[in-house]
Amino acid sequence: MRKLRYLPLLLALALLFSCGGHRNQSDAKGKSNADVDSASLIAARYAKGFNVRYGDDITLLDINDPENKEAEQFHFALVDKEYKGDIPEGYTRLNIPIETAICMTSLQLSNFLKLGIPEKLVGITSTRHLHNEKMNQQLKDGKTHKIGIEGNFDNEVIMAINPDVIFISPFKRGGYDAIRNVDIPMIPHLGYKELSPLGQAEWIKVIGLLTGNASLANSTFDGIESRYNGLKSKVDTVKNRPTVFSGEMRGGNWYAVGGKSFLAQLFRDAGGDYFLKDNNESGGVTLDYETVYTNAAHADYWRIVNSFDGNYSYNVLKEQDNRYTDFDAWKNQGVIYCNMKEVPFYESMPVEPEIVLADFIHVFHPEVLPDHKPKYYHILK
Repeated sequence: MRKLRYLPLLLALALLFSCGGHRNQSDAKGKSNADVDSASLIAARYAKGFNVRYGDDITLLDINDPENKEAEQFHFALVDKEYKGDIPEGYTRLNIPIETAICMTSLQLSNFLKLGIPEKLVGITSTRHLHNEKMNQQLKDGKTHKIGIEGNFDNEVIMAINPDVIFISPFKRGGYDAIRNVDIPMIPHLGYKELSPLGQAEWIKVIGLLTGNASLANSTFDGIESRYNGLKSKVDTVKNRPTVFSGEMRGGNWYAVGGKSFLAQLFRDAGGDYFLKDNNESGGVTLDYETVYTNAAHADYWRIVNSFDGNYSYNVLKEQDNRYTDFDAWKNQGVIYCNMKEVPFYESMPVEPEIVLADFIHVFHPEVLPDHKPKYYHILK
C-alpha cells in the first residue's frame, strides 16, 4: 500500500527526469534520484503546514500556517554540507542531516522521542511534567540543557551548545527576536496549528526528513494512521453519540477549545459530539460560566486535564467550585480525566492520537473496545 501512495509522485519525478527537468529527487544524504527508495519520500497527506519538493542534490521544504495562508511563510533548501551549487531565491540553506537541535515545545520533543533520537536534543525549554527517562538522564548528565522559556531565553547557554537548528513556534507569544542574533537557523514547527490529530502527528515526517530518518518517520506515521483510521471506522455509524464538554473555571473564566480544534475532531472521530461543535474557532476560547452551563448542563461527559497534586475526585471538583455539581456529568460521574503528573501527556500524546482515540472510544462506546486499557484518559472514580 505504501508504494501505491507514492506512485503518482514517482511518476511525476520520472517524467521530469526524462524531459530534462531541472531537478531529480534527493534524500537527506544528498543521494541521486535513482538511489532513493519510495519509503524515503516525504509527502503530507493530512498536515496542511508543510510541503516537500525533491530535486538534484537539493530538497525544498516549504512551511506555512495551516490556519492562515496569508501569514508569513518559511522556505528552506535542504542540502548535503558539501553541496556547492546554487540555492533558489527566497530559500534559506540548511545542511542535513542535522545532528543537534533545540526544541521549544513538548510537541516538538514528542517527535524526537517517537523516532528514538532524543540524543540529538541538546537543549529544551520547560522540563515540567517530563517523564521520559532518557531525556531526564541526558539533563542530569549535562548532555541536554535547559535554555529558559519563551520570552526569556538564555542566549549564553544557546550559543555555548551551538545546535545545528532551533525549532520554534513563531505564531505563539515568541520572544524569538532575542535569539535571532545567535546566527543559528530557526525552523518553525507548526504541528500545533494543525486542525486534525493525524495532521498534527504527521509533523514527525519533518523531523525525520531533517535528521536523516525519513523512512522511519514514514513507517511510524503509516502505523499511526492505520491504527487511528481502523479505530475510527468502528464507530463511524454509531447512532448514539454522547455529548462531551471540556475545560474548567480559572480566574472567573472558563477555558475550553473551539469547535474546529483537533480535540473536537478527536471527539467526533470517537463517536461523540463536542458541546461547541458549531463554534468556528480552532484554538482556545474563553467563556463565562453561564454560557458553558447553557450548552453543557446535560452533557454526558466532561473532559479535564490538569496536574493536580493528590487524589483528584468529584469532591475536589465540588470544593473548587460548587456550581460544578449542577452539571449532569458531575452528578453521573462522567468526568474523563488525565493527570499530567502521572502520564506523559505532552511528550507522547501528540504522536499517539490513536491511543487517545481509543481512550475516548472506550468511554463513549465501551462495548466497542471492552478490553482497552486506558493510557491517557479514564473515567474519574
